[in-house]
Amino acid sequence: MNEFSDTVPVRKGEELEIPRLEHFLQENLEDLPAGNLEIKQFGAGHSNLTYQLKIDNWEAVLRRPPHGPVAPKAHDMKREFQILNEVHTLYPLAPKPFLYSDDESIVGSPFFIMERKRGIVLDTSFPPNVAPKPQLCRDISEKMVDNLIRLHEIDYKETGLVRMAKPEGFMERQVQGWITRYERAKTDDVTGIETLKKWLINSIPFSAAPTIIHYDYKLNNMMFSDNLSEMVGLFDWEMTTVGDPLADVGAAMSYWIQASDSDLLKQGLGKPRITVLEGFLTRDEFIERYAQKSGRDVSAMNFYLSFAYFKLAVICQQIYYRYKKGQTRDPRFAHFGIFINGLIQTAVASTKS
Repeated sequence: MNEFSDTVPVRKGEELEIPRLEHFLQENLEDLPAGNLEIKQFGAGHSNLTYQLKIDNWEAVLRRPPHGPVAPKAHDMKREFQILNEVHTLYPLAPKPFLYSDDESIVGSPFFIMERKRGIVLDTSFPPNVAPKPQLCRDISEKMVDNLIRLHEIDYKETGLVRMAKPEGFMERQVQGWITRYERAKTDDVTGIETLKKWLINSIPFSAAPTIIHYDYKLNNMMFSDNLSEMVGLFDWEMTTVGDPLADVGAAMSYWIQASDSDLLKQGLGKPRITVLEGFLTRDEFIERYAQKSGRDVSAMNFYLSFAYFKLAVICQQIYYRYKKGQTRDPRFAHFGIFINGLIQTAVASTKS
């Protein structure tokens, strides 16, 4: 990454013990240069904690779970490390993983260390030296669609993911699982939630042939070259599995913001994303390009969109639950309750589209 959307000083309460980690690195990584370990934190994201490690000209990235209790099976660092091990040689946008450790005495939790890619991460603005012309915005959109299709084209049976995932009954497990997660993290009463849950259970479509799905495919998990002509990185593989590729498209679209969206959707996770600018594909255009280039039937996309908005609401609800219980003090989460309600209402509206 560059200074436009790069690292920040480590947030208070999320520091790592430098001497202990430095010793661990020297013991476990070959050809590590001598020098002092410098640590900064990647400021984007609301879930796992991600740090830049630097010793002289050597760089890497460390990922660990958030502080406090976490949802069952969530934030599994070993699994994400194993996924990257299987995927990165077939899909170069995935960072190369270096090592995994379950020794909690090092950083307070299991963690892994991976390749540090460099480029530009886009989110709420373009770099100051870039004029966001409509054609550039369209090109970025189309590269996102095309790289999602490339991921879905990989034969998962030729990877170790065939032993890690169970694609049969994927959507049924997803619907039931995320409903259960919502109930475990429930705080406020939300209008329409019971009707939505019943609709999701009763409306699961026949799934397309399973593929590898990233399942967190969004703009600020991607990295582009300095001239924005190519995608050079895709991060946050925690949710990756083998399942219905349209669930991946739906998840991507639940994060996708367009100019016609409500202010609540535009600003629920902070400043509006750059995808509201002229030239970026709308959700319908994104889905249409995906359908045309992949050959997949997207006629049941309203289900996948409704489920994706619900799933995003549950992810936010889990974070909001930790905030309300005092397990995290990050002020970004104080107003998540309003956003969660908006996501649920959007999911309900999507059932009728």
